[in-house]
Amino acid sequence: MSHYSTDIETAELGENSLSKNAGWITVYRVHPDTREYQSASMEYLMPGVGLPAHSYPNKPVLPAAGQALRRSLDGLYWEHVPDYRGKTVYNTGTRETSTVAAMGELPEKVTLLAPATEFDTWNGKEWVTDKAAQHKAEVQAAQQAAKQELASRMTVANARIQPLQDAADLDMATEAERAQLVAWKKYRVLLNRIDVSTAPDIAWPEAPDSGRQ
Repeated sequence: MSHYSTDIETAELGENSLSKNAGWITVYRVHPDTREYQSASMEYLMPGVGLPAHSYPNKPVLPAAGQALRRSLDGLYWEHVPDYRGKTVYNTGTRETSTVAAMGELPEKVTLLAPATEFDTWNGKEWVTDKAAQHKAEVQAAQQAAKQELASRMTVANARIQPLQDAADLDMATEAERAQLVAWKKYRVLLNRIDVSTAPDIAWPEAPDSGRQ
């Protein structure tokens, strides 16, 4: 019988997790802090030697997409947990966004569902838009825009009226200038009657054609 062997010596662990004999063993390493699986390697153990730190002898079952593989907290088994790392989540109280940095279930008060508007509130299952608050904000925005539009139109009207009025006061106005003065004054009167609280339903008066002679 030959004293040679082509077989690779395999280490066998005892109940104390120490090697009973010298040989090779496949170990599966995890991250020391997160316990997430990292890699597999072959290790040569001498008799009475244990596994390297943060490594285990039993082969894990690979998880499905969207899950992470890690060792259980007690180190006894492998577990599959949700993996949302890199995804954007929304705070259900403030709607503020953040990026998931850790594997596992999502923390309380965050959701992967994005609110549709700044007026959405979380009802425990989904975002619900506060229609009244949304409408109020839209009306306020329309009224503010109407105030700015009115101020802009009044500035133009005043600028048109000033030189025409000067010409009229000095009895230097032409017939065309007198007509323009009347038209611009009528336009300014109509502007003064605008009620911005009715925005956005405002019928703006048409400005006179200042270029017509």
